[in-house]
Amino acid sequence: MAARLLRAIVKELRSRDVGPGRRYRDSAAYTFILEQFRKNQVTGEKLCRAQQELYHQASTYMCLLQSVRQHLALHQEYHGKGERSPHEVAQLVGLKLPQQPGGKGWEK
Repeated sequence: MAARLLRAIVKELRSRDVGPGRRYRDSAAYTFILEQFRKNQVTGEKLCRAQQELYHQASTYMCLLQSVRQHLALHQEYHGKGERSPHEVAQLVGLKLPQQPGGKGWEK
């Protein structure tokens, strides 16, 4: 269960832009997360209560990373790009405007 959560967090970190010429493995977040998972591993000799706390914090962090990624994707898709025509606005929400009758001076 913890390994799956760690893989999901690393996948989210990999999808983030850490800067030109930098890898996600060099980021402070990646280093900290791996350090915490290694430090709080449960062995056969000890039962670590902090493991449950770490699991909760890690799942919360993963939720945050996913939410930020989805927010940025939605922001880029729907962010205002200046004035849009009524036809473009209608297509954005999945509607079609009625056809204007020709010959009445309504054409473009």
